[in-house]
This record gives sequence, structure tokens and C-alpha cells, in this order.
Amino acid sequence: MGSRPTSAARTPNRLSGTTPLYSAVKQMILDRIANGAWAPGHRVPSENELVAELGLSRMTINRALRELAIEGTLRRVQGLGTFVAEAKSSTGLVEIRAVIDTITERGNRYSASMVINEEERATPDVAEELEIGLAQPVFHTIIVHCENDLPVQLEDRYVNPALAPHYFEQDLTAITPDQFLAQRIGLTEAEHAIDAVLPANWEAKLLGVGRNEPCLLVRRRAFSGKKVATAARLLMPSGRLNIHSRMHIKL
Repeated sequence: MGSRPTSAARTPNRLSGTTPLYSAVKQMILDRIANGAWAPGHRVPSENELVAELGLSRMTINRALRELAIEGTLRRVQGLGTFVAEAKSSTGLVEIRAVIDTITERGNRYSASMVINEEERATPDVAEELEIGLAQPVFHTIIVHCENDLPVQLEDRYVNPALAPHYFEQDLTAITPDQFLAQRIGLTEAEHAIDAVLPANWEAKLLGVGRNEPCLLVRRRAFSGKKVATAARLLMPSGRLNIHSRMHIKL
């Protein structure tokens, strides 16, 4: 009997380049759907099956499946598995608006305070989010956004300096980072993931809430072309700030 192939040998070539592995797995799944190999309703191999097939970590496979489920490409059914989502009869565009716009349009006063404003080296998690090399320089800001002096949003953001070298030259308490980045470098698209969470101790202190206060967490990545310009965590205490969205429906 021959020797068992190594993980590297079992991994397709398309997964061994500079593209983050979870992104390559997502594209592989999208390719199988696009070419008809996996039709709507098709059961996608389990995480364990994909780990064995591709020779990648369970964490990488989980992230790829989870993001495709959030994006609506896959449908996860508890106890049954993951399936290719059926084609939808309507399409929607959801806009998550800048916090300053939401506050001022309600006739209230917007203000912000800077907590962290410094250059750092990308940790593994940050490097993966921004799709850059480990330990490369990144800009890191933490800002508390307030409505009538009441904290309503904690923004923890990383920015790719290669795309926004003048990020720190702007007063980011007078204009939001998203506004500055959109005006200065041109953001072409964004992706969002939304969760209900409890705040960490430091987050609760900055927001002035208890540790058991439910919060809405929006994870947001914005792109300039094909490159990730910024990745942010937007944490909002329940009841203090609503997310406004507008959806266009085709019947």
C-alpha cells in the first residue's frame, strides 16, 4: 500500500497561494455552485468532510461556511447540515448608515472621543481580516460615539496604511473614519456580519453599561477595489441606537 498523502498534497493548488485560505475555500464553494455541481438544495459536505478533503484546519472551514451562510449563499439547518440556498425571488440592498447621520437626523447632538489612535503591528487575526501579511504596520483607532453626550457606539477599527496613509492626519472625532475613508480613497463595497453579544469588561466601561447589557455587534469590512481598506467592530448597547436600513424589493 502507498503512503497516505500529506495535507499539502491533498490541498488543491488554488488554496496554496497568497489568498487567505478561508477566502479560497469560499471561492471553491462558489465555483461548484456556479458550474452546477452543487445545485440549490444540495447538501454541502460537513466541516469534517471538508477538512479531510482539503487538508485544512476546522477553523478555516468553519469561517468559510459561516461567512457564506451570512451572505445568503448557504443555509445551515440545525441537526441536518448545510445546504446551497434556494434562489430568492427578491433582492435587497441593506445600507448601514454612519452613526453621525443617524444622530443628526434625529435632531440630536453628535460628539466623539478618541480612546486609541496609534500604529501597531498586525496580529494574526488583524492580518487575516485586512488580508495583509503578519506583523505589517496597521492603523488602530478606538472611538466612542455619543448622542447628547450618551455613548451609543464603540468603534474598534483597523486600517491598511498602504491604502490610507493620511488616516491619522484627519480629526476623526469631527468626521467619522468611514466618511473620511469614503471621501479620501473611495470605498467600493462593504460586507457586514451582525451578532447579539454581551460586552467585554473594557467595552462596558467605555459605553457606561453593565456587563449583562445586551449589545448589537456589527463586524464591517470595507473594500477599495479588491483590497480591504478597513475592518471594524461596531458595538451598540440595546435600545440606544438603531440600525437603519433600506431594502429594494423586486416582486
